[in-house]
Amino acid sequence: MYRGTGERLHDTSLAELLPPPPPWRQFTGSPVQPPPTTDDEEAVRRLGAHPPLRTLSAFSRREAEMVNAALLLRRPLLVSGRPGTGKSSLAYRISRELRLGRVLRWHITSRTTLQQGLYEYDAVARVQDTAAVHAAAGGGPGAALGAAPGTTPGTRPPQPAVQAPRPSQPPPATWQPQEPHQPQQLQQSQQDLGDYIQLGPLGTALLPYAAPRVLLVDELDKSDLDFTTDLLDVFEEGSFAIPELLRIRRRHPVVTVWTDDPDGEAAVAAGRVTCRAFPVVVMTTNGEREFPPAFLRRCLVLHVPEPSAKDLMDVLEAHFGGAAAGQWGSALIQRFLDRSRERGGLSIDQLLNSLYLAASQRTTDRTEDLLGLAEALWHRLDGSGPGMGA
Repeated sequence: MYRGTGERLHDTSLAELLPPPPPWRQFTGSPVQPPPTTDDEEAVRRLGAHPPLRTLSAFSRREAEMVNAALLLRRPLLVSGRPGTGKSSLAYRISRELRLGRVLRWHITSRTTLQQGLYEYDAVARVQDTAAVHAAAGGGPGAALGAAPGTTPGTRPPQPAVQAPRPSQPPPATWQPQEPHQPQQLQQSQQDLGDYIQLGPLGTALLPYAAPRVLLVDELDKSDLDFTTDLLDVFEEGSFAIPELLRIRRRHPVVTVWTDDPDGEAAVAAGRVTCRAFPVVVMTTNGEREFPPAFLRRCLVLHVPEPSAKDLMDVLEAHFGGAAAGQWGSALIQRFLDRSRERGGLSIDQLLNSLYLAASQRTTDRTEDLLGLAEALWHRLDGSGPGMGA
């Protein structure tokens, strides 16, 4: 399936190649969603416009094995390594090679909650819009929330006194419960509820697609201590509920909501999102903290080593083409690797910036001046000590 060479699948899809999941990882969500659109702009920005076919090294073979294991077992992949080594680019390589559409990116901070990744409901906007519609129609605040005329929201209208039947009339029939009367405006408001619900990256990835979506959970180690436990529960269930839609599922069994894709929509049945193909989940960590054993047991772990000179040349050729990379790449790469060892590790982005400066030739034509200027960008990533500046 995934080979790691950069060559895309042709004349087939991952859904056709994937064998059935293990029985304990089988999900049957519906209705099946249409396939996502691609985001070629983002792929080019992340991987470059001229990605060469990769020659498989020992690590790239290991990487391909772990990605395929995650695909087969329907488990998330935890990718660890030093900052700036290209961990997150793996998600974009998987998506492009396997033709899985736009990557859903969820950047994690210390304030991130699971709810933000699943969905958000804008209750304030809904109340404001509903009030504005009814005010324009001449109704009061009670009418806006579906209350009977002359009453306040949440109270019952006055009930007539119960009278005994007249002797000439037959006794009343046994009382039968009936559906409470709902004004047309309230029913319309419930139908429009999906306009105020936006699925997050995780919620969108768990929609029932025929082929898995790619979800990048970036910098997982920045999360708080309980976050991974909450995340693990969703990964195990492959499903989550939207209480706002659960309450109206009898009257509106299917509601269309917004997704994390640009202008994307999805149908949610019975107030619950359940995946069909478990997403390809790539979680990155810089190793700033340890994760609970229960979480690690349910993940596959891949460590990204320091990039080699060949790896760096592949990156430069992908972004600048062979000519520009060949002119300056070799000299820059060797000096970059030396400085990276001296300064506790540098980022690939720093190398890309320096080659752009050298290739533009807008400052000086002297090779040593260009290399010196480029090296000025290679400051320590911890922001202290030698290497700040030249």
